[in-house]
Order: sequence, then structure tokens, then C-alpha cells
Amino acid sequence: MAATDIERGLSTAEAEERIAAGKINRNMELKTKSVKELIIENLCTLFNLINVILALLVIVTGSFKNLTFLFVVFLNTAIGVIQSMRSKKMVDKLTLLTSKKAIAVRDGAEVELDLDQIVLDDIIRLGRGDQIPADAVVVSGEALVNESLLTGESDLIKKQPGSELMSGSFIDSGLLRARVIHVGADNYVAKINNEAKYVKKVNSEIMNALNAIVRFASIIMIPLGLALFSSSVSELWDAAGTPGDSALSWCFSELLAGRVPSSALLSTVGALLGMIPQGLVLLTSSVLAIATVRLARRKVLAQQLYCIETLARVDVLCLDKTGTITSGRMEVEGTYPLPIEGFGMGAGEGEAAVPVDTTVLDFALANVARATSADANETCQALLNYYADRPVEVSEPLSVIPFSSSKKWSGASFAQGSYVMGAAQFVLSDRAFAQVENRVAELADTCRVLVVARVDGFTPDGDMAGEAEPVGFVTIRDEIRTSAAETIGYFNEQGVTLNVISGDDPRTVSSIARVVGVPGADAYVDATTLDTPAKLDAAVDRYHVFGRVTPQQKRELVQALKRREHTVAMTGDGVNDVLALKEADCSVTMAAGSDAARNVAEIVLVDNDFASMPAVVAEGRRSINNLQRSASLFLTKTLFT
Repeated sequence: MAATDIERGLSTAEAEERIAAGKINRNMELKTKSVKELIIENLCTLFNLINVILALLVIVTGSFKNLTFLFVVFLNTAIGVIQSMRSKKMVDKLTLLTSKKAIAVRDGAEVELDLDQIVLDDIIRLGRGDQIPADAVVVSGEALVNESLLTGESDLIKKQPGSELMSGSFIDSGLLRARVIHVGADNYVAKINNEAKYVKKVNSEIMNALNAIVRFASIIMIPLGLALFSSSVSELWDAAGTPGDSALSWCFSELLAGRVPSSALLSTVGALLGMIPQGLVLLTSSVLAIATVRLARRKVLAQQLYCIETLARVDVLCLDKTGTITSGRMEVEGTYPLPIEGFGMGAGEGEAAVPVDTTVLDFALANVARATSADANETCQALLNYYADRPVEVSEPLSVIPFSSSKKWSGASFAQGSYVMGAAQFVLSDRAFAQVENRVAELADTCRVLVVARVDGFTPDGDMAGEAEPVGFVTIRDEIRTSAAETIGYFNEQGVTLNVISGDDPRTVSSIARVVGVPGADAYVDATTLDTPAKLDAAVDRYHVFGRVTPQQKRELVQALKRREHTVAMTGDGVNDVLALKEADCSVTMAAGSDAARNVAEIVLVDNDFASMPAVVAEGRRSINNLQRSASLFLTKTLFT
């Protein structure tokens, strides 16, 4: 497109041409299963088929009073349908919370469009908090973009003209215009979703055992039923005393005459019904349904009955860092005032460092954050939260320089002096940065590091006046959930192996994993080095912390664990987790996560709190123990029958 088109955008005629050609961002929103699909899924089972066939045989005899066994079939099916409908309704409500509008430029004016009205080559305007509706390339402006739901990496990514934007990510700060380059099924998010569109087999020992019993019964029921029916017919033939006819020919003549040997048929159906553990099937559905109701009171949504049991049997739990262990917000890890060895405020190289009062650093951090809070990004918000209840002198700013993605710093002037806060290599001169480089690298090993420096003031163009003199550092990290360590400790006590799999920097992932108590967190691997299946397979046995992991690698890691006959659970909330969630034996996601994650996960934590997981496991184990004690009675009856 020509440069002038950036301001004009597409004309109405051009947009209509693209719509006619099918180059439109068709509604790619993931839909939950329809009511019809849920009913068919719960109705069309082998257990129901056998019971329906036996019911038809009873109907042939005209003895409708003997159809009461269908009540068990109806109740069992109703429990499954009601539970599925309840989950569908909850997930649909959560999906409605997502924004469905976007601002596009048409005929030189900005217009608000539904997402499915955006066409290829549309110029869209995006600002702080906006979700990117389609893959696009930046044509003007700059912004910091949060791609954590797509890549798992929590660091904000700078986007400038020429940079690509992925659909589903969010603008954290800044303002830009971008040209749409993919629509509909060609979008990044749509491709990930399409890879997850396959039927996932439920890994439940209880369900597998029940299905095995029903299959076994269905196999032996045909020959055994014929034998029982033949025996009953022979007794009726003997009682009828019909000379010259065999029992078989007599039975056929009775059928042709419309006289069904009802007693023989009813006795056969009665015997066969005893071979099917109907009570056990109903008991299993009832127990698991009650468990889902109990969990719902704890803000946990089980979208599939048997997933509660599966999670209770899990021996490997794979955790996504962003959104699971961390809250998705940032927090201040610590403040580090100067001096440091070899650097002094105003001192020459090699001279003794001059002590710096910690109040200077606190004053600068708190007041610069307050002064730039009008467009607070995650870093600024973390500082505001940190100093919210700390006694720090408040000063009115004389001038404010808001954060700029090109300058990489923000600043403000006060009566007490002028201060800037930002990335050390952008704030400090080469000489000053060389003296603090080792300390910055040490702190940056696990956190994002910002330097706070004193300057003479600011120029009319918003640049620093004079050379910046460092006051100290502040380290920012992902906010760890307060309950994370306790929850991790619970799984450690239960003997569950914990793996942290994230798209973030492996050093950062390792640091957070150590804080919450994940065993073996000191050893980590950068998944970009796992460029062959053999390397990835070997890493599964050696490491428990994986960083820079792609969505496809997450799935491959889960597959590798399953090949080792582990029962694997996966937690995650982003589009980048969808493939692994679909592959895991049991998948858990947060309600605040992506639509795609909520649709493929069996368990949704409605309150977005990982601390609910122990309750799910405990409920599942209680249900399993109760079922196992009761199942022996039903199976003994079935065996003797």
C-alpha cells in the first residue's frame, strides 16, 4: 500500500471487493459443543445400546411393566447431559467477557467494526489495552505488546514500523496503526486452534473398566442369550405337548402366528440384565456428578465427569509459569541503592564510594511512578503497589517525561531534583554503564532491572540534561501467587513430579520455580537448543524446568512423558498451551485465559487461583475410594449372575 493509504485506509468499494472475494476476518471464535452434540455424545453409548435392545425385546412381549430398568439408563444419561450442559453454559458466559470490536480506518475516517467485518489490508488503530484482532504489520507508531497468551513469554515486546503483530496478543502501552495481513483461518491463533481440533480420548481407569465389563458382557450375551432362550423354549414345548414338531419349529410357528413365547423371552432378558452392572454405572455417574457440584462451590468447573478421577491419579504435573504460578502482573522484587564497589557519586574512578541514603532511591522510584501513572504500564503499576503502604515523601512534579519505547526511560523533575528510571544501557553513559554492568547482569539473571539516576533536568525536547548519575536499581519480576508455594508443597507431599514449562527465559522460569519450591529447579534447559526429537526426549528425563518452549514443543514434551507411561496433567491459560492441554490426560486452565484454552480444558478454575487444585485432587481421591469399596459388591453380583 502507498504511504497515503495509511491515513485513508480502504475505501468502501475496496472493502466490499475483499468481502466478495472471501478475504474477511470470519468469526473464528471457538464455539463449545452444541446441545445436540452433547445429547448425542451422552446418548450413543454401548451401555445404552444394549439396554435399548433388551427393552425392545421386552416391548415385543407386550409386558411394559418390565421396562422399569430403563429408568437407570435414563437417569445415567440425564446426569451426563445435565453436567455437560452446565459446563457449556459456564464456559459460554466466560467467553462473552472478551471484547468483540476494533477500530479501522475506512475512507479516511476511523470506524468501529465487529471483528468479523475486518478485511485483508484494513488499517486498524490499536492502543493500550486493545486486543489485536488479526495478524498485522505495523505501519506507523510504536507500542509494547504483551504476547504471553501466545508465546508464554511475559516480557513486553517492542513493536515499531515493519514489526508483525500476532492476533490474540494485547497492546500494553503506546499507539500504532497496522495493516491486516491475515484474516480468518490464516491467523496465527486460528492455526493453533485447528491443530487442537481432534477428539481427545478420556484416560479414566474407572470408565475403561466399566466399558470393558460392558464390552465383555455384550460379547457373551449373544451366545448365552440364545442358549437361555432355547432352553426356555424347550421347556415350553415340552409343556405344550405338541407331537411331531421340534422345539425350534414349534417356536417359529408360534412367532408366525403372532404368539410370542413371552415367558421365554422375559426370562432370557431378565437373566441378561443381571450381567450388566447397571447399578455400578449409575453409582459412578452419581458420585462423580456430586463431586463436580462440590467443586463448583469452590469455584472449580469440571467440564467432563471422569476428569476428576484422572487428575487424582496424575503422577506428573506440568505447570505453565505465566498465569499459573504467577498472576500475570508484575511486582517489585527488591531495591538496591548505590554505592557499589568502584563507583561513587561524583567520585573519580578508583576513589572511595560515597554512601547513598536509601530514602533517595525510594523517593525517586515512588514519585516518578506517581508522576507517570496517567499511562501506567505494568512496571509503573508494580512500583505504585510497592510504595502504596510505605512511608515515602510525596512531592508534586514540576515536569514529567512519560515512558517512551524509543528512549526506554521515564522521568520527572521535583523541587528535590530530577530523576529518570529505565534500562541502564539507555540511561547511563558508556563510562557509567561499564562500571555497573556486572551488577546489572547479576540482577538481570532472574529479574527485569531498571536503573534510577539523577540528572540536571530535561530539555524542551524531553531529553536528559547533563550526565545521569546512578542512584540505585530496582528489580521487577512476575508477581508470584501467594498460594503457589503451598500448592506446590502439597503436590510434592503427594509424590507428584512437577515440571515447569514456559515460553519465557529459562533463567527467569528457574528463579520463580525455586521460589515456590519446585524440586530440581536449579537445573534448566533452553528449549531452543532441543532442535531434534532425540534431544527433547533426553531432556524429559533430566530437567524439570523448560524455558523458551514453543507450543509444538509443549505438546511433544507431554507426549514424551506419556510414552513413559506417566499420567500427565497440564495447566495453562494461553493459546500457546492449547496443543499441550489437548494432549495431556487431564488439562486445567484459568477462567481468565484464552477462549481456546477454556474450550479444550477439562477443568476450569473460575476464580483463576491455582490454590484450588489440591481440593480437586482430594475430591477425586475421595470419590475413587468410595467407588472402589462399592464396586466390589456390584461386580460380585455380576460375576455370580
